[in-house]
Amino acid sequence: MAATQSPANGHQPPQRPLIMRFAARSDVGRIRSKNDDSAYAGRHLAVVADGMGGHAGGDVASAATVLDMIHLDRGGYHGDAGTVLADEIQTANSLLSELVHQNPKLAGMGTTVTALLLAEGKLHFAHIGDSRAYRLRDGEFKQVSVDHTFVQRLIDEGRLRPEEAETHPHKNVLMRVLGDVDASPELDLDTLDVRPGDRWLLCSDGLNYVAGHAVERTVRETKNLRECVETLVDLTLEAGSPDNVTVIMVEIVEETPDDVSTAAVEVIPSTGAALAAAAAARKNSPPEDRNTAAGDDADPDSKEAKNAEGSSQDADGTPSAQAGATDPHLGEHLSAEVLREELASRPHELVGAAAAAAESGSIPTIAGRTVARRAATLLTHRAEQPANDAEDNLVPLKPRRWVTWAIAASVLVALTAGLWLGYAWTQTRYYVGEHDSRVAIFNGVSQRLGPIGLSSLETVTEIRMDSLPPFSQQRVRQTVPANDLYDAQRIVKNLELTGTTSPEQDCPTPSPSPAASTPAPAPTDSAVAAPAPDAAPAPAGPSPSPSPSVTCEAVQ
Repeated sequence: MAATQSPANGHQPPQRPLIMRFAARSDVGRIRSKNDDSAYAGRHLAVVADGMGGHAGGDVASAATVLDMIHLDRGGYHGDAGTVLADEIQTANSLLSELVHQNPKLAGMGTTVTALLLAEGKLHFAHIGDSRAYRLRDGEFKQVSVDHTFVQRLIDEGRLRPEEAETHPHKNVLMRVLGDVDASPELDLDTLDVRPGDRWLLCSDGLNYVAGHAVERTVRETKNLRECVETLVDLTLEAGSPDNVTVIMVEIVEETPDDVSTAAVEVIPSTGAALAAAAAARKNSPPEDRNTAAGDDADPDSKEAKNAEGSSQDADGTPSAQAGATDPHLGEHLSAEVLREELASRPHELVGAAAAAAESGSIPTIAGRTVARRAATLLTHRAEQPANDAEDNLVPLKPRRWVTWAIAASVLVALTAGLWLGYAWTQTRYYVGEHDSRVAIFNGVSQRLGPIGLSSLETVTEIRMDSLPPFSQQRVRQTVPANDLYDAQRIVKNLELTGTTSPEQDCPTPSPSPAASTPAPAPTDSAVAAPAPDAAPAPAGPSPSPSPSVTCEAVQ
């Protein structure tokens, strides 16, 4: 057996494949009544999830996410492991959305995720939320993850000092998280170089109640991984532990022939034992309850027993995936069975809410065909998924959401276009009104659309309002509409010459003065709005005789 060697300057690759040695522990803490944390550690995958939502389903969110990711614990990805890890977390997010869609009482639940995937000699890192990842390499202990919290944003912007963060009243406010709010949450993703001897600490924020220097000293000085996680959790409990705490310690090593016996806690009973226990429980249960308990397995003659024996068909010969459409509990049974098969196939450690769900068989799932398909994919994850099964993926809400958004956007565009066209039309209109005690021409219409005015001042004339007859003053204050700018100027000219706003068709053009050399012609049907000749005086003010104006207005 060759000794473990570190690559010189990062250029010499290890002689054997790299795997993880691991240990994990989760505790509910001193204050909380249930554990919302979940974690899984194996030879290629380590993931911590801290559920949020309290009684509404924080434990459901973290357990569903971790159990959805455990099939990633393998090494053969051929260069696409980082993409697979990111896609699986997004799929887990869709699963949470579906769970909320099925059970609205879970609305608001969410979870953090911090995960490491070791594949093809690289370490792929994914993170969202405020759980943390630390690395100890060559004596340097460093936090790799960045908290997606409100106080961290204040620190990044220079508005808060790091030492003030722990006492800030909003230190637990998360800015990014998996859940039913964002259909495609933003993840922190990275591909890191890896060396034998690297040690990683993944933890939920419950460990933050232990001083940072104490955490670093424990990781540095405690060589045994199991002893290290036990010490860290015990330190948290001694500090009062107002929150759940979950810790994973991982060490990167070269694989050796005796790694088959790598220490791992067996938290899931084998399939045979689980079936026997379920069958015994079913015999002692009332007949009406035998087909309704989530996670229970049916009698040996049922389709679940056939699944345990390796059969993929129901009693009538139809595929079990199709039967999910008629038996709403088949998905739960099948998911629990496949999960037990998956966990029994390799060394691992499952802790927290995920372990409780796996032990009880209460796996957070979506009833029907989708669950059956997901379970089958989990069971046969080493094979490529057929392209014609793409419609069974657990993301049915995304298309519906996009359709809804597209319709809403179309309606908004149509409404905006209509409002703009209406506004553009108003800007082709004019009217005569009052401004600063003078007659003025306005562009637009005199109405308002809420706080938005639909007119603007075009020009202010020299005609004072008090120089007009009272009826003309009232008319101008109520605004006189015009078809265009020329029409508005004509109305102003009438006010200047006659003191009225009457069109020429209704009113004869008044003589500018009694001494005019040429008498005004009699009005005809073809009369045009033409005031007195240019040589006639046009004094400002009420100099024209009001008599014809009054008579004209009275005729109207």
